[in-house]
Amino acid sequence: MILKYLKTLFIFLLLASCSKDLYKVSKTAYKKQAKTLGKSLRYIQPDTIHNKTVNVIESQNFSLRKPNFIVIHHTEQNSCEQTYKTFALKRTQVSSHYVICDDGTITQMLNDLLRGWHAGNSNWGHVSDINSVSLGIELDNDGEEAFSYAQINSLIWLLEDLTKKYKIPKENIIGHADIAPGRKVDPSAFFPWKTLAQSGYGIWYNEEELQDLELSDNFNAIRALKLIGYNTTNLESAIYSFKLHFNSEAVSKKLTEKDKKILFLLEKEILRD
Repeated sequence: MILKYLKTLFIFLLLASCSKDLYKVSKTAYKKQAKTLGKSLRYIQPDTIHNKTVNVIESQNFSLRKPNFIVIHHTEQNSCEQTYKTFALKRTQVSSHYVICDDGTITQMLNDLLRGWHAGNSNWGHVSDINSVSLGIELDNDGEEAFSYAQINSLIWLLEDLTKKYKIPKENIIGHADIAPGRKVDPSAFFPWKTLAQSGYGIWYNEEELQDLELSDNFNAIRALKLIGYNTTNLESAIYSFKLHFNSEAVSKKLTEKDKKILFLLEKEILRD
């Protein structure tokens, strides 16, 4: 019995030691890559176009580019510790700027001005490289459970800070499923988009108008989907992602009359802004 306990303890200590070594390696690599990127900004490498060298005259008027979107994910993993390891390992080739644990703990893993690798092949409106213009926030959740109060509360605090700092409009706070229809479904149907919108982050429709709303025959629901930002190349997937966000109690690949009314009200909300 004692030997079994000692063996378990040894394995635990070994794993803890490996984790510390992993984060040390990741931290060193982070600093090295950031230093290399910094050096590359010190000068402009003259380009050659049609055998002619482009002139270089450096301007003193510039600043770093800033993020204009925030993409919310769920980790689909078993713990924050597992997610930290995933983002620290080089072979995974995936990262996000922030991770929020179930207890509300916020961990930053990338500088806000660095291009994270969290969105993949995604589109929103006319933007096709979401990673270059966004911040990624991962919520510790396996996709099959409700998000905790502490976690959502911390998310709202973080959104308040980031939107003020970078002047990110509320309509540019979106989910991974929104930008990658048919490929991603996070954050899941359990995510409280309405609560977020009531706090001023993300958009929602006027529910009081929904009940008595009568749509005209010429209302174009697909155009409204595109206006919001959805890529409708695969229309059924776009509809599914839209309903996951705005009508999560009845997720499917077909638009109902209620969905069309929601789209009308969302279109009205966006055009008003």
